[in-house]
Amino acid sequence: MSTLTQRGRYWLAVTAAAAAGVAAVALGPLDMASAAGTSAAATSLPSCPFWAAGITPPARSVTPWVAPLQTAAPVNFSGRQAAPTLTGTLSNGQVTITVSPVPNAVAYKVWRDGVDVGYISYWGQTTPLTVTDTAPCQNAYYDVVAMYDTSNSDASLGQLSQPYWLGADGTLAPGPGDVAVGTTISMMVTSYDDVGQTASGYNSQLGGCATDPRVIPWGTYFTVPGYGTCVATDLGTWIQNDTVDVWLPGSQANNWGVQTRTITVVANPFGSPGPSSSSSPSSGPSASQSASPSASPSTQPSTSPSPSASASPSASPTPSSGGGTCWPAWSTSASYVPGDKVSYQSVNYTSTYYSTGATPGAATSWAVWSSNGAC
Repeated sequence: MSTLTQRGRYWLAVTAAAAAGVAAVALGPLDMASAAGTSAAATSLPSCPFWAAGITPPARSVTPWVAPLQTAAPVNFSGRQAAPTLTGTLSNGQVTITVSPVPNAVAYKVWRDGVDVGYISYWGQTTPLTVTDTAPCQNAYYDVVAMYDTSNSDASLGQLSQPYWLGADGTLAPGPGDVAVGTTISMMVTSYDDVGQTASGYNSQLGGCATDPRVIPWGTYFTVPGYGTCVATDLGTWIQNDTVDVWLPGSQANNWGVQTRTITVVANPFGSPGPSSSSSPSSGPSASQSASPSASPSTQPSTSPSPSASASPSASPTPSSGGGTCWPAWSTSASYVPGDKVSYQSVNYTSTYYSTGATPGAATSWAVWSSNGAC
């Protein structure tokens, strides 16, 4: 069972288990700082925020459950090209991340806790492939994927890397951080049935799940009683803290409902996704900059309309034209529910989710307010 500490980090009470086949396990923050013999450089960073600010999921209680018609087998990405590796160091409040090149990749995408922090285009340059995270946070998890064309489709992606953890000494290291193999967590488990691409770019499928990447980082495999094996590859606006959204086809998602399950983190059944040896990239076309930071998830999160699912719109709202009477002014301290109408800076908005303090029109509030145009 995990608990929320004053530091804003979800520390997990784990069931210790031997991680067979795991070459190394990352040290915890205190152990890592002691082992390094250095000051805890990352402890002054803010706690990691949820990727979509201001959203408060409604209270949900356990519902009747109908067992799925099949058991989810582990999703196998091993047939794709191997994942790049990451190195990085915290300095002056920023983390400079270097991506190891892999053959034939034309670009790389890096995330921190599911937030897109950098896109690196490869066009034959011999300089290191780097991107800077300008808003790092304590105990963050980073992932990277190589892209083999510029379509951004599922087919263009290689393997998703293992998570890299920002330790207390300010360096990125491969390993599970707080979620070592054998970790068990009591979770609220909901379900969704959306088709198409997930937030990481892979297509939704049986065995793919949405998590809060601060708690279960992307690329982590875990088992869910009554469902099967999940790999974390997606996001959802209601999937916060100790909540998991499992993917099921069609009506099976509604039949799952809202359940409480103790999930168990397991090793990647197909081995490490990283390259087995160092290699140089081959040249490939690209017309974009070598590194372009971003502040929002790059692909849409899970969006199932079922009662038990995470709710997230499929695209940022587009303001409508025309004027009219301004609705009551938005208040930073008020709590809003779907359907509430407010105005902010001479624009009317309709609430699409439960929220408190999510500023209408802000980049981090695209999933909360739908613009109705100027007033």
